[in-house]
Amino acid sequence: MKKPSSKIREEIAKLQEQLKYAETREAERIGRIALRAGLGEIEINETDLQVAFEELTKRFRGGKAGTSGPKGAGESSTGNEQSEAPASGANSGIPSEA
Repeated sequence: MKKPSSKIREEIAKLQEQLKYAETREAERIGRIALRAGLGEIEINETDLQVAFEELTKRFRGGKAGTSGPKGAGESSTGNEQSEAPASGANSGIPSEA
């Protein structure tokens, strides 16, 4: 038996709410980690920071990092600040394991 469109819309609305909640949790987790690593204290625009995060994602997924540039950064490019090198800035706040 087919579902009426109103039921499907209700299910979509519930799933969108679940997605919003999950994304908020993930963003808060990543944000806390980034702040502990010192990313809140460096001046970097969003495009460069996104590229650095994409390279980090590739590193942990087993791909090769360093192949994408600012042109492949995606949709969010609202940063207005001058940036430093994202690779060196991203690792500068992490304490070394001795």
